[in-house]
Amino acid sequence: MSQAERTMEKPIVATMIGDPGGVGPEVAVKALATGLPSQTSRPLLIGSVAAVERAIGYCGLGLRARPIAAVAEAAFQADVVDVLDPGLLAPHEVTVGQPSAAAGRAVRKWLDLSTRLAERGDVDAWIMAPIDRASLKLGVGMTDDDEAGPPGTFLLRTSGKLRVVPMSEHISILDVPATITRERVLALVCLVHETLERWGLRGPRIALAGLNPHARGNEERNAIGPAAQTARERGINVEGPISPDAVFRQCFEGRYDVVVSMYHDQGQIALKTTAFEGACSIYIGLPYVHLTVPHGSAMDIAGRGVAQHAGMLAAMTTAAALAAGRFTMKG
Repeated sequence: MSQAERTMEKPIVATMIGDPGGVGPEVAVKALATGLPSQTSRPLLIGSVAAVERAIGYCGLGLRARPIAAVAEAAFQADVVDVLDPGLLAPHEVTVGQPSAAAGRAVRKWLDLSTRLAERGDVDAWIMAPIDRASLKLGVGMTDDDEAGPPGTFLLRTSGKLRVVPMSEHISILDVPATITRERVLALVCLVHETLERWGLRGPRIALAGLNPHARGNEERNAIGPAAQTARERGINVEGPISPDAVFRQCFEGRYDVVVSMYHDQGQIALKTTAFEGACSIYIGLPYVHLTVPHGSAMDIAGRGVAQHAGMLAAMTTAAALAAGRFTMKG
């Protein structure tokens, strides 16, 4: 097949099912059951076929799971879920609703496999369903300080008209000010600008949130403001620092395309308050398309068939759009 022919095909979007004891398998099959992902992509799952079959069963879906050993074996048929299962997990090793060492070990290897497939170009995009830190602690010794995302990346959260990229993720609030330097703020602004332009949004309007109340503090004077000025001198459409109690509403109203927030919860509180269901997260700074969803494994409701799948559906359709080069920033 020529490159031109491959380009005309719908992209292959793989979803790693997340912790098999959590809601990851459930939200993945519910999203696929809508039929929407297959309209714009060729979807498949990565993980335990037994976990997928179990989720299909307790959700009462008219789907059938089909195990495959390689992406090339996927048939992408209606009502059939292709599951790339490397055979790392026996069904009896997982109890729905409970973390386990076996699940943690399997998830770690599924993550590595998904990354390799994306790096080789065997899949055009991949999504990480919710993982569970307790399982990863038991299975591979993951600590509270370890990040699940690829090193050197940032997460662009998007839901409707509100889009946010934080400067840092899971660090103590006491450590936040030290991360806000002119160099780091400028580098992230440039990365956001370049990424959105690559996705087809010309001259994206970027807002920089302030750290302090009303954006009046040393960080604004010494880092955020100077970084914005340098970025404007480079032709980037950026404003800030803007008072953090106003900037997210302004983005939601359409004044900006994206907000760079100064720490994790600053932006997450705004996004989860205004539009949690249907939100998804995009890793930026990678040579391939990689997304996740902004909720956890929800062990307390796993196996009951009640988990909302709007975020996973948004991730699947957004991944397909990004991989096909037709992503838009419209709410």
